[in-house]
Formats: sequence, structure tokens, C-alpha cells
Amino acid sequence: MKIRQRHPWDLAPKEAMALQSRLATEIVLRDQLGPVRHVAGVDVGFEDNGATTRAAVAVLAFPSLQLETSVIARKPTCFPYVPGLLSFREVPAVLAAMEQLDVLPDLLLCDGQGIAHPRRLGIASHLGLLLDVPSIGVAKTRLVGKHDEVPDKRGAWVPLRDVNETIGAVLRTRQGVKPLYVSPGHRIGLESAIAWVMACLTRYRLPETTRWAHRLASEKQKNPRDS
Repeated sequence: MKIRQRHPWDLAPKEAMALQSRLATEIVLRDQLGPVRHVAGVDVGFEDNGATTRAAVAVLAFPSLQLETSVIARKPTCFPYVPGLLSFREVPAVLAAMEQLDVLPDLLLCDGQGIAHPRRLGIASHLGLLLDVPSIGVAKTRLVGKHDEVPDKRGAWVPLRDVNETIGAVLRTRQGVKPLYVSPGHRIGLESAIAWVMACLTRYRLPETTRWAHRLASEKQKNPRDS
């Protein structure tokens, strides 16, 4: 996958925030998906006490949700941990992983936020925009916004709102477990984002894309030369 670098990553936090606000104006919040034959999960972990960023991309066939290929890339961590600016810390390694793929995904599900972000550019939106691929943020915790209680029923959801704007959905993927925070990333609307997350579920709280990517991003590998 050929990736066009649109901006530097070694920005001061204020510069990064300003860039997020500018890029957010380019986000498309309507469905622009073709046939979806491959869905990918994206997750990031850290090694060497945070000095190394480890990004994993797992590509699954759809609708079977069988793993077809996966890649891992490691990059030196060059941006501090700043809430709301995680894409500047994590995306460089994700892009390095994406460049290794020989099976290109039609849809990305990222472990993080889409537009459910103070400047409407979480990691799913940022990554979707840079790759020009439809993307969805699937987060385990809330970054911004308020919502009502979610009914305890699989597939139930309530809007996540911030400053009179709906920025995502709080989705119950399994009865009796905590909901997920789903938000459009790029080139997809909210209702479609919810439907795709549900379509990527099996019997677990998290979609299979996230489960595979998290496993790859977190587990210790025997071969350190997998980047």
C-alpha cells in the first residue's frame, strides 16, 4: 500500500492540535464504501518501556471473519503521551505496517476514536483520511461527550453527543457487558458504522478485527525482526 505523507509528525502539541482542526474539515461523514471483501483491525502497543511503538494490522475476509494476513511494524516512539493527540504518537508505526500489506482492506476498524474527539479527528479519522479508506473508531472508553444509559440488549445503542452534535454511538455488543464507543472515522456514516461493527462481532464484546489486532499488538513475539 503506497502512502502519501501529508504532514510531519514531530510537531509541538499546540501545532498538532491546530493541524487536527484543519484536517477535520476534510472528513467525509457519509457512506463512500464499495464492495467490502476485507476488513482490517488496527491496534498499537508499546515496548521497551514506551520507547518503541508496535503497530499491528490484521486483515480478515468478510463475511467469514477469517484471518487472511497480518503485519507488525515497530518505530521509535517520537511523540509524548498527550490525551487527544494519540494519533501523532501511534499513526507513524501504523502507516509503516500498512505499507507492508499485500491484501488491501476495504474498511478499517481502529481501536480508538473517530470523530468522537474534542477536535473531531481521533486516530480512526486521521488514519482513514491519510489512507483514503473508510474507517470506524471502536473505543472501549469515552474521550468526550455525554449519553444516556444503554439498554442491556445486544445491538442496543444510544447517541453520544457533544455540544449539541451527535459524534458517535454507545453500542451494547453483548448483553451484560460494558458498551463500546463507536464513531465514524472517514467515508462512512454513523448508522453504517454501527452496522459494520455488529457485522464483525462473534460471541465476544469486541469485533474480531479488534481482537486479532490487539493480540498481535500486545503479545510477545519470538522473532524480533517482524518489522
